[in-house]
Amino acid sequence: MVSSVHIIELESHQGPVPLANLLRAAGDALRLQILRVMSQDSYSVTELCSIFNLRQSALSHHLKILIDAGLLCRKKEGTATFYRRALPSGPMAPLYQEIFSYTDAEPLSRQARQGVLAVQAQREHNSFAFFQGNVDRFREQQELIAPWDDYSQITLQLLERISGRPLKRIIEVGVGEGWLLPALHRRAPEVIALDLSLNMLGLARDHAAHLPGIKFVHGDTEDLTREGIRANAVISNMVLHHTPQPERVLADMAQLLPSGGTLIISDLCAHDQAWAREYCGDLWLGFSAEQLELWAKDAGLRLDASVFLAQRNGFQIQVQHFKRC
Repeated sequence: MVSSVHIIELESHQGPVPLANLLRAAGDALRLQILRVMSQDSYSVTELCSIFNLRQSALSHHLKILIDAGLLCRKKEGTATFYRRALPSGPMAPLYQEIFSYTDAEPLSRQARQGVLAVQAQREHNSFAFFQGNVDRFREQQELIAPWDDYSQITLQLLERISGRPLKRIIEVGVGEGWLLPALHRRAPEVIALDLSLNMLGLARDHAAHLPGIKFVHGDTEDLTREGIRANAVISNMVLHHTPQPERVLADMAQLLPSGGTLIISDLCAHDQAWAREYCGDLWLGFSAEQLELWAKDAGLRLDASVFLAQRNGFQIQVQHFKRC
């Protein structure tokens, strides 16, 4: 049953911002680099200190100015504080958007580029290590947050909405143990099961290798786009919050689709339960629906339908159905 969802908003500046404060905040080279780094990601204070090689006291000074100017938002997750860009709103929204647009056109410094790559590599290492060490317990831990039956059934219902032509190929990104493969096999003669983990791919083979037309691929979305693979539909269930660069993965999935193709993403809504990082290998504590839609729009997708499901322990699941423009 579809239910309403409460998306936890990040703390941001309250009330109108004086124009002089906004311009002062944007008139510093380092603060512009901070905004540039956050164009499609959020970072903890520790990660930002590493990227810019700054002491926390010095960095916090600049972050406070950006918060007070309404350019950044922040949220506490356990003992850590994470920052991201604020979504422009209010009468000065066009000016905020112009500042972000011109900032994004500026190149990152060499130090910042190297720092971002190092942070992303560390995130990926942490996630990979978790999966490799907990493959036998992954389903048990994941079920604590989001029961598979809930979002898989909604995924299949949204897939059934595709009409007008039969599905020739479906790609499932992050196939995990392969539980959805039999249902996808009934809907298309060819299914590509993609996963970065050889252990997970082995479990998926054990579950569905007897079905004809299923191809098991070890790799990521970038590998498929490089090969020019296309599919009528791409499915990604509870994958993005485990990836270091979710916006890049979403853009890759869009490239796998022809015009009119379908992308269905199930993932957690933004939450503040930091224990999921340790017990489920999560890199992201969910996403706001607005963030996913913005990334999808940038990738040439339009939102077709959304379903939000209430879950145990205060978690919420969003299932988003996008179509390639």
